[in-house]
Amino acid sequence: MLSKKLVCAMVIFMTSLNAFAATKNPIVKLETSAGDMFVEVYADKAPLSAKNFLEYVQEGFYNGTIFHRVIPGFMVQGGGFLPGLEQKKTKSPIKNEAKNGLKNLRGTVAMARTSIIDSATSQFFINSVDNAFLDFRSENSNEYGYAVFGKIIDGLEVVDTISKTKTHFVGYYGDVPVQDIVILKASLIRKQGEAAVPTASVEQAPQK
Repeated sequence: MLSKKLVCAMVIFMTSLNAFAATKNPIVKLETSAGDMFVEVYADKAPLSAKNFLEYVQEGFYNGTIFHRVIPGFMVQGGGFLPGLEQKKTKSPIKNEAKNGLKNLRGTVAMARTSIIDSATSQFFINSVDNAFLDFRSENSNEYGYAVFGKIIDGLEVVDTISKTKTHFVGYYGDVPVQDIVILKASLIRKQGEAAVPTASVEQAPQK
């Protein structure tokens, strides 16, 4: 007779596998100090942002970076700073794809930027709730929005865990986690168009 723990692990594993099988888009695994997340990267609907993100992933750029901005009931942001808020040098900014029709819904991943429309580089954020006000509304710089390029298909509970972390001010930076939440490794585990492949055995499936 299967134990309750093993049954739970099997359910989680099968749910994850179904999510992987539902898409042919690339999938990136984010191994963090708070747990693992899997991101479907919308290469079909946000090709420029997807290409940019995947290049940073494959170059190992995100390894060791932190989630440096955490706002409960809003989002968690990372991809640009090392511990100690040491900012990493990035490539040139990319064009904003906020007009791609994708919405900033809970669990979606979008490009962070400054007030300049086409200023996104490496930083991204994960919406912890639906944030309709971040969607494209007009060509006006204040309403252009933030380009969604992916979605967490497994590990959304990790985002919720990060959202609960205690934050403080560090210099003029606000909403900085008191304890570093580190992206230990970001890796491309499935390329565009590849068949779904399990990433873990039942025994290795994350426990709740």
